[in-house]
Amino acid sequence: MSIDARIADLGITLPAPAAPVASYVPAVEVNGTLYISGQLPFREDGSIVTGRLGQDVDLAAGVDAAKRCGIMLIAQIKAALGGDLSRVERIVKLGAFVSSTADFTDQAKVANGASELMQAVFGEAGRHARSAVATPVLPLGAAVEIDAIVAVRPL
Repeated sequence: MSIDARIADLGITLPAPAAPVASYVPAVEVNGTLYISGQLPFREDGSIVTGRLGQDVDLAAGVDAAKRCGIMLIAQIKAALGGDLSRVERIVKLGAFVSSTADFTDQAKVANGASELMQAVFGEAGRHARSAVATPVLPLGAAVEIDAIVAVRPL
């Protein structure tokens, strides 16, 4: 099954890749490695999931926000690769940043929203190394931000 077919089978429609909110590019490919800038959890209506885990965002909403970041990561990967997701050799690493209170300690569970999505979409190639860290605030008040390193096949 193709990656695009898996995405459709999961009921996911990839959004247009989000434009940068500051002075950076969404993706850089160097020597077979694609670096995707941090992506925010956009809803279908274009709004962002905001708030802090442990304060006004519960664990389930945090996991969903991480999944939304993962969907945007895939949209950015697809755009960077000219629409050809079959060039993805491996999701190497995800870096998850979770806006959370000092006593919230389930950042890893939140990040699973994106990790499980990558495995569902890319299969074994979606298994990756990961960081999941707490931060008091993220750009635009986002609840979660996730970046990625991806190994890609040459053209």
